[in-house]
Amino acid sequence: MLNDLSAGGATGGPAGDLIRDTTTNSFRQDVIAESMNRPVLVDFWAPWCGPCKQLTPVLEKVVQAAAGKVVLAKMNIDEHPSIAGQLGIQSIPAVIAFDKGRPVDGFMGAVPEGQIKELIERLSGPAGPSPIEGALTEAAALVEEGDLAGASELFAAVLEQEPDNVVALAGLAKLQLDAGEIENAKRVLAMVPEEKAADPALAGIRAALELAEQAAALGDLAGPQKAVDADPDDHQSRFDLALGLAARNQREQAVDHLIELRKRDRTWNDDAARKQLLQFFEAWGVMDPDTIRGRRKLSTLLFS
Repeated sequence: MLNDLSAGGATGGPAGDLIRDTTTNSFRQDVIAESMNRPVLVDFWAPWCGPCKQLTPVLEKVVQAAAGKVVLAKMNIDEHPSIAGQLGIQSIPAVIAFDKGRPVDGFMGAVPEGQIKELIERLSGPAGPSPIEGALTEAAALVEEGDLAGASELFAAVLEQEPDNVVALAGLAKLQLDAGEIENAKRVLAMVPEEKAADPALAGIRAALELAEQAAALGDLAGPQKAVDADPDDHQSRFDLALGLAARNQREQAVDHLIELRKRDRTWNDDAARKQLLQFFEAWGVMDPDTIRGRRKLSTLLFS
């Protein structure tokens, strides 16, 4: 897998065979003629267009990963406006797919990577996973198998190729957090570029890190446990106990304490018990058994 990652792009030929600049004069050969052999995506862009600068690298990455199933032709509309005018393009970025000499599909704007893949799949069938995607899948499998060192190596290998890959950063940070290295986890997350800070892939690890920091501030759980035993309506102590139990991976007991708190006083601290449960679920993951069990209990409580 590491060798595959270092190889870079597609296996269907050098990037120059798959990605080219086209002009008004060469459009017929680069696009119309080439589309008789395989679909061609035409990226209409301009140097002053900010979203174009975001889209083009993603387009190039997906086209190379498609391993020759499609070709990308890039046209600067400032220098070559006539084709875009003939196609009725009024805003950029715009990507038009040509097949058998005719425009057949496309999109406007800096769309997500997944939408570009969907377009290529419609045109030519599903493309195989890129080396990066394969490495991330394998790393996730190694985590499930308990091979944390192997998973860490793969995440690191991905980051050598794509330093801003949020899935790899989140995975590496989670490994550090699970090892009790809170500061290391924070340092990994600090590597996330500002423009990707809101990526959903980071939500779980951020929630888990916040929980770990909250639990670390609590210290020993003997105090909260003794307080709850003495007064079951000591909601703050029960809440603190739930946080500490979750940090020690005693998730079932943590959920049960928050459910009990909400049964006793659902309005306490602006519905803090329910909000904390939702943070648990985000940190543990949608398909985690304790998340599923906890959601079931919370739903029963909400609609009873």
